Amino acid sequence: MTLPFQEGIPENPYYKGRGAQLNPKNKYLRNEYAQEHVEGIDEWWQADVPTQILEEHAKTLVNKVDSPDVGMWYSMNPYQGCEHGCIYCYARNAHQFWGMSAGLDFERKIVVKRNAPELLKKFLDNKNWVPKPISLSGNTDCYQPLERKMFLTRQLLAIALDYKQPIGIITKNSLVLRDKYILQQMAQHNLVCVYVSITTMQEDLRQKMEPRTTTAAQRLKIVKELSDLGIPVGVMTAPMIPGLNDHEMPALLEAAAANGAKFAGYTVVRLNDAVKIIFNDWLYKNFPDRADKVWHQIENMHGGQVNDSDFGKRMRGVGNIADMIRQQFKVHTKRLGLNQERFEFNTSLFERPQVQLKLF
Repeated sequence: MTLPFQEGIPENPYYKGRGAQLNPKNKYLRNEYAQEHVEGIDEWWQADVPTQILEEHAKTLVNKVDSPDVGMWYSMNPYQGCEHGCIYCYARNAHQFWGMSAGLDFERKIVVKRNAPELLKKFLDNKNWVPKPISLSGNTDCYQPLERKMFLTRQLLAIALDYKQPIGIITKNSLVLRDKYILQQMAQHNLVCVYVSITTMQEDLRQKMEPRTTTAAQRLKIVKELSDLGIPVGVMTAPMIPGLNDHEMPALLEAAAANGAKFAGYTVVRLNDAVKIIFNDWLYKNFPDRADKVWHQIENMHGGQVNDSDFGKRMRGVGNIADMIRQQFKVHTKRLGLNQERFEFNTSLFERPQVQLKLF
């Protein structure tokens, strides 16, 4: 029997088009009411809502990266939160610093740094800046859907080109192709390298795991188009999740190489902080038949936990499953000729345009 106030509420609610299915508690907020266990007495259902844009007048944009195992020196993120909704995303935890949840809030409440271009100029004009590569998407994807109308990433690239500032990019959105001619100009001076994240060829898995991202076929198109324009391109087969997509690594690498990729990397899944709650809920809702096995295999890669914070181990994992993934990557990158050459960013061309103008 359905009570009047329950009309319209699905029996087993699932937010299609979203990765997270709940909003776990923000550990930084003491007085907060959150739902983390759907079987609880206080169970409720909330209708999905459109993505909200929250504009932030930021004070800084470029951040120094101290982690020795992430492969970047500095990063900048014009957006916080990401509508792509990738269920495994480590950046979810950062949303808690903004007073929101790492779950649905991360996907539905996007903080936009509208003044990002001005902040980048200010940073590059600092006389103490010694040119080092700056990574776009060190936290959230700089080409997520909002970029289509915000154009913040394009503005940042245009500034970087003016200053001859080297930029690294990682994305899983074909919107990057809109800026391919800016990237081509940068590539002529070794000022840019683009990595495309490709996690699965299984379209049904992608729709559940990365609901608002582009398809694998489209991501391979990114690799080919950029490569054909002479832009250095690599792929990240990340994260590898045992029991879900780890068996796809050889096919992913082969497809990437066939479309012009020169470089490749990978990480294994690690579920730190609130991501552990979010991923566990998602896993048991979508794959109840193998959820236990997948969860235990993730634990196997992190010494009995689902996360390891130790540098050098947290991205690659430990144990027999992590070793098999590592060997698989090594064998197939060598077979396909990936990572045979090393890309070096050119930092010698950096110049401040306004300083040059003063000479005339």
